[in-house]
Amino acid sequence: MASAAAAVALFAACTQQKPVVELTESGLNPEQFVDTVGGIPMKLITLKNANGMEVCITNFGGRVVSIMAPDRNGNKKDVVLGFDNVKTYEDKVNHPSDFGASIGRYANRINQGKININGEEIQLPQNNFGHCLHGGPDGWQYRPYEIVEANQQTVLLKLVSPDGDMNFPGEVTAVVIYTLADDNTLDICYEATTTKTTIINMTNHSYFNLNGNPDEAITNHELYVNADNYTPVDSTFMTTGAITPVEGTPMDFRTPHAVGQDITNFDFEQIKNGNGFDHNWCLNTNGDDKQVAASIYSPTTGIFMEVFTDEPGIQVYSGNFLDGTQSGKGGYIYTQHAAICLETQKYPDTPNKSNLPGWPNAILEPGQTYTSHCAYKFSVK
Repeated sequence: MASAAAAVALFAACTQQKPVVELTESGLNPEQFVDTVGGIPMKLITLKNANGMEVCITNFGGRVVSIMAPDRNGNKKDVVLGFDNVKTYEDKVNHPSDFGASIGRYANRINQGKININGEEIQLPQNNFGHCLHGGPDGWQYRPYEIVEANQQTVLLKLVSPDGDMNFPGEVTAVVIYTLADDNTLDICYEATTTKTTIINMTNHSYFNLNGNPDEAITNHELYVNADNYTPVDSTFMTTGAITPVEGTPMDFRTPHAVGQDITNFDFEQIKNGNGFDHNWCLNTNGDDKQVAASIYSPTTGIFMEVFTDEPGIQVYSGNFLDGTQSGKGGYIYTQHAAICLETQKYPDTPNKSNLPGWPNAILEPGQTYTSHCAYKFSVK
């Protein structure tokens, strides 16, 4: 009798299978993105549009994890770098990264980490060649954003940065809204308010590879930048204060051509200083986000991506410091030039150079609302 009961129990246990976890189209397991950080639940948000395009986002760092875009044959490719679980994103000691992040408070570099607000000099963290990069070592890419609302095509994320966070003044409430439109545009809107005079400059730091294969470098990508000028940098990647014409230099992408054409032309001082392309271009669009600010195209897949923004600048970073120490989705090892970043922004070190001709302003006052818009539109050629 006892053995019969045991057999029944064994049969019941064998037939009670665990629910099958449905993977995203990019192969991500949503369960690998469940966690709690700072009391805020983490999860993977999946956006889909009428064309079946898919974008996956984690609210840890407000990061884009994957973008499945169709190639010229209608096959979808994952065109951004990233990790396949939230724990790796959280581990900034062993896996430091900006992959896909909503960067703040101040994207890019601030000279020696010093700013002056209302006559007071403030020392920010120095985490990159003596400069403050991307808000410091504990910038918003390592912070939990709250999911305020989400539906099939839109997610609204919110982050509250306390007064004195990384020594930046003012409590800042920031919002990032991702929308996957039916024309295959990933639209990103930023808003922020502050309790004290502060500076702000938000951007998205997605690493794009339109080949859909990080083993195939982006040196074959054809890059276009709608800019007559750029801001040169010194050997520490800091802007000099100059605004220089691209005419007659390897910085001229007004006619699309391969990123790899001059990427190792270290005879040109700016490419030597940037170890490739890692510069801000001064856009000709004058804040008109209906004009194309930049584009990239993969002749391998036919995937074409246009960038639209109301910001005055765009940082083009050609993945120069990817060195094979990071292993990402699908087990790919991310080596030099495995991706390219197109970061819409105020110019680097604007807080210290806004008094120079042609430079923007990054000050946000109480009672004002900071806004910024960026859109990545995918199609095929």
